[in-house]
Amino acid sequence: MEKATFGAGCFWCVEAVFERLDGVSSVVSGYAGGNKANPTYEEVCTGQTGHAEVAQITFDPSKISYEKLLSIFWESHDPTTLNRQGADAGTQYRSAIFYHDERQRLAAEQSMAEARKEFDDPIVTEIVALKEFYPAENYHQDYYNNHKNAPYCALVIGPKLKKLKLE
Repeated sequence: MEKATFGAGCFWCVEAVFERLDGVSSVVSGYAGGNKANPTYEEVCTGQTGHAEVAQITFDPSKISYEKLLSIFWESHDPTTLNRQGADAGTQYRSAIFYHDERQRLAAEQSMAEARKEFDDPIVTEIVALKEFYPAENYHQDYYNNHKNAPYCALVIGPKLKKLKLE
């Protein structure tokens, strides 16, 4: 099993997309890329911790490749908007690939070069080494599956999953 860590806006959205893929065994919502150890959701929301909302994906590379995960990452959000996805704004919603090793870094850079052809505006996604991942609070885990009828889930996540043909 391998891990991938992506920030693509609200971690509820990222989690809902990737947990529906064959070969993915688990997805954990959390925080990465900042300077505060063990941040809380409230602290991350202030924009002062430097952390992004991320999803850490555990996957079986014999069933789904890291490159395929990257392809879905580009399809699942707008990597051309700085610190924003839809109505969610702030540095915690930035587009980011947190690589776990050199192979992932090279794959992410190659994937971004290919993805540039699909977007009119420049891609602002950061590609940085994962230093530390902090799982989010329990109530954030598996959020969409547990709250499908909540307004955010019904209006934002549900349509995204339909567009990606994941639901």
